[in-house]
Amino acid sequence: MTTMILESGPGLRTALRADGWSTGTFGVFLLATAPLLRDPLGLPTAWSVPFGVAMLGGAAVLLLLAGAARLSSRLVGAVVAVNALSGVLMVELAFLDLIPLTGWGRAFLLSGAAFVATFAALEFAGLRRGQR
Repeated sequence: MTTMILESGPGLRTALRADGWSTGTFGVFLLATAPLLRDPLGLPTAWSVPFGVAMLGGAAVLLLLAGAARLSSRLVGAVVAVNALSGVLMVELAFLDLIPLTGWGRAFLLSGAAFVATFAALEFAGLRRGQR
């Protein structure tokens, strides 16, 4: 099976760029504030630092993809899947008591889940438009 190359309009690229920049910004925020977030959110530094580093890597991938001359439907589909899975995992993490989150910490994760779910939906819509 071949990977369809998308001739995308500005909507998909805009969503990928916005996702990349916001992911990178949030990764920097997590790294810079990891010790400060520990007490009010209950988010251990041992969790926030690796998440911040992973987010910086993800941001780089998103921005490279957004700048590509042509978009691979498989790669964009992988972005949608990663965002959707991230959203689901953040919701689960908010309620599983795997880490000692405070009420603010749960709200923090749930708002993050809503944020990545929004990008998943925008990128999925762009993928569908590009496949027509």
